Amino acid sequence: MIVDCGVYAEGERRDLPKDPETVARAIDDDHASFGWIGLHDPSDAEMKRVQRLFDLHDLAVEDALQIHQRPKVERFGDMILVVLRTLWYVDEGDAVETGQVTAFIGQRYVVTVRHGEGGELATTRHQLEERASMLGHGPAAVLWAICDAIVDQYETVAEQVEIDVDEIESSVFSPERTSDAERIYGLKREVLEMRRAIDPLREPMEEFAHGVAGLGPKASPFFRDVADHLTRVSEQTESIDVLLQSALNAHLARVSVQQNDDMRKISAWVAIAAVPTMLAGIYGMNFDNMPELRWHFGYYAVLLLMAVVCSTMYAFFRKVGWL
Repeated sequence: MIVDCGVYAEGERRDLPKDPETVARAIDDDHASFGWIGLHDPSDAEMKRVQRLFDLHDLAVEDALQIHQRPKVERFGDMILVVLRTLWYVDEGDAVETGQVTAFIGQRYVVTVRHGEGGELATTRHQLEERASMLGHGPAAVLWAICDAIVDQYETVAEQVEIDVDEIESSVFSPERTSDAERIYGLKREVLEMRRAIDPLREPMEEFAHGVAGLGPKASPFFRDVADHLTRVSEQTESIDVLLQSALNAHLARVSVQQNDDMRKISAWVAIAAVPTMLAGIYGMNFDNMPELRWHFGYYAVLLLMAVVCSTMYAFFRKVGWL
């Protein structure tokens, strides 16, 4: 649906009806203004309606309608297409959910198409409308505000994932037996989803930071700040991935050690049980001519021998740490 439509001139929003046709007419009549149209999960009819008004390229519109696009920046004539992945964290399932924001940046218009529940732009729009000095830079200011808000979301998600990584590290190295492999693997998949959203965006942000035709030279310092934050969260995500791999290796090593301990204990008890089994097996043979078979104290002597040997073996295994 069409979420909001606004026309801005000299850093102020003009009081006009909120529909795409009004925005298109206003920017045609007043060459000092620009328009911003926001759509959320638009239908094909709504997208074609906006496409006709602003002469958007067919391939760009196709990218905007298809979700799970790779983050990218493309130029179609005087228009810049920016595809961004949005991230938000669901703590109950240790899940990083993804969405998409596609921005069409023209000389005097901005069209944003959002998919998914995360990455809402209403707050970004309101904050930008309160900063007339920023809004006066035109569509470049809108693109900067969108990129800045989405990169801030990346940092928030990375911080929440780090909390879960700390919990996993505490669990892996706790004295209790835990099963953390499944959770670690799940988090590694979520971190991979984060890297798919973050890493492809670094190069475009660096280009914006050094100046891109159509955005204006005054926008570069603001995009340098976004690029710096993006680099930081990219390195943070890489560190999280390394920590998770280390935690997984430590968990597997600990499981292997625990299995070896269990095998030593089992082997020790089997060895202890083998002594009375052997003696009982020998004296259970049906032979007449066996040593001490008719001795009055033979039964008690064999029991005593079993007890002494088993006690000695138990003490030895306790000493060497097998029990």
